[in-house]
Amino acid sequence: MPAPIGDFDEAPPATECLDLLAPPVAAVLRAWPGPVPVERVRYVDTDPANADTAVFGEVYGVPPEQSANCVVVAGKRGQDVTLAGCVVLAHTRADVNGLVRRHLGARKASFAAMDTAVGETGMEYGGISPIGLPDHWPLLIDAAVASTPYVVVGSGRRRGKLLVPGEALAALPGAVVLDGLGG
Repeated sequence: MPAPIGDFDEAPPATECLDLLAPPVAAVLRAWPGPVPVERVRYVDTDPANADTAVFGEVYGVPPEQSANCVVVAGKRGQDVTLAGCVVLAHTRADVNGLVRRHLGARKASFAAMDTAVGETGMEYGGISPIGLPDHWPLLIDAAVASTPYVVVGSGRRRGKLLVPGEALAALPGAVVLDGLGG
């Protein structure tokens, strides 16, 4: 199948490539919860050496406006820590100290440590996907991501990416779409 975005030789439905995805990502795709048909979520095989956003865009012809980053944020209030996923377009930065902190009801928010992000998600650093994050986490999605016909996100591994309709990400369990999340 041709890819809906980017310069990829093929982009089969991700459900045909479950063994190439991180286990939490594959589990969500097996039991797809959204109103968007799961067949619209596509998988593209990519070189892990090209996984970083800027290099990925150059190599595979994906502009930053069609690439989304999922970052894990830790919001702290006293001894309580809330982990959340934040999804913003690649040419923006998540408003961690403003909108994210307020939404989580935290006094302080910062990017989670790499070992925490990897350990809590079961995914590889540099490939963390909004699909497959722990169910109890808030999933904050920038409105610009939700309105994009297709965006590239991680597959849970550094090798391979998912091409996902923005509306499918917005419909994931626990997802909250926020205007201005990516500034």
